[in-house]
Amino acid sequence: MRFSKAVGALAVAWLVAACPASVQTGLDNIGVHADLFAGKRIGIIANHASYNSEGKHIVDVFRTMPGVRVAALFSPEHGFRGNEEAGATIDKQTDAATGLPVHSLYGKTNKPTPQMLADVDVLVFDIQDVGARFYTYLYTMSLAMEAAAECGKRFVVLDRPNPINGVQVEGPILEPAFATFVGLYPIPVRYGLTVGELAKMVNGEGWLAKGVKADLTVVPMTGWQRGMWYDQTGLRFIKPSPNMPDLETATLYPGLCLLEGTNVSEGRGTPRPFRQFGAPWIDANTLATRLNTLNLPGLRFAPTSFTPTSSKHQGKLCHGAEITLTDRTRLEPFWSGVLIVNEICKMYPDQFEWRASHFDRLCGTASIREAITAHKRLQPLKSNWFSECKTFDQTRRKYFLYSE
Repeated sequence: MRFSKAVGALAVAWLVAACPASVQTGLDNIGVHADLFAGKRIGIIANHASYNSEGKHIVDVFRTMPGVRVAALFSPEHGFRGNEEAGATIDKQTDAATGLPVHSLYGKTNKPTPQMLADVDVLVFDIQDVGARFYTYLYTMSLAMEAAAECGKRFVVLDRPNPINGVQVEGPILEPAFATFVGLYPIPVRYGLTVGELAKMVNGEGWLAKGVKADLTVVPMTGWQRGMWYDQTGLRFIKPSPNMPDLETATLYPGLCLLEGTNVSEGRGTPRPFRQFGAPWIDANTLATRLNTLNLPGLRFAPTSFTPTSSKHQGKLCHGAEITLTDRTRLEPFWSGVLIVNEICKMYPDQFEWRASHFDRLCGTASIREAITAHKRLQPLKSNWFSECKTFDQTRRKYFLYSE
């Protein structure tokens, strides 16, 4: 049985329209690692974007492998089909196409239980991330790896590209006091690793609970180099979550996501999430003018108005700014996000509000919010991050699987 008729039809359309990909993902390359799965019961952590370059979903790929039995499926935030909104709790389900159980890792627990893994020999992770520390799929991966280590199961990551390249790192290192499911480990906001490399780093640096070590294998990509952006891979971009429709959004996300920690709409509930932002009390022309005066590398701002259909200010007319990305190679997304928040806070001290705990969790530190609130210079903070990132860079290089 195919994964679903609708998905199957979509895959055929891709095959007709697509050019051969220059990059082969880990899922494309499992054939040369068939010994990892032969005679095993497989658990698959995946979602709606877990396709190979030929348009085949991971479930279909594994179910046609000789001697392999897919025993269970596991879903991250947004669900196995990818249609749940951010933060929505997901319960255990049965996959209609296969009859397999789908254990939720974004519901009552974020970590597979021993009961969930009882009928699994090998746990496989294959989900596209976006290269930002606060994207929860990373921690679905690491907590599943931790559970596999505790239960004596092999853990396999099928690697995928970092869509915003594997060279640039940016932002503060997460402080331990702010470790949550939007950031568990001491890495910067933009960490410049693939999910496979990050799994190796988490395992190698002893960051799993009680220092357990996973029996980890990363099935690498072929053809990917660190400087590649996703649109240079030849792979089709499938939005990994409802509010991540394209690569440009992913490029801006490491900074614009900070607006989630304020009462300013980050554009959720509109066709341009993280590419436009505003609130009912903002003067759009003034905001766009002031932001353009900052001369943020790679960005221009235009006044706009929009009415979110969900999330903050639902059903209310908001005014703010729309972003044009002019040069992604010069962009410093996190620093730009900090300066955008700072400017709105200065312009509207009586209307602007923090969602302080969430803002600090996203930043991985309270120092940014505290500096903005106290009207302090922000450049010294950026200098500190630069120093921290240099140290982090030396550590991450130990886990590189791909050349620059």
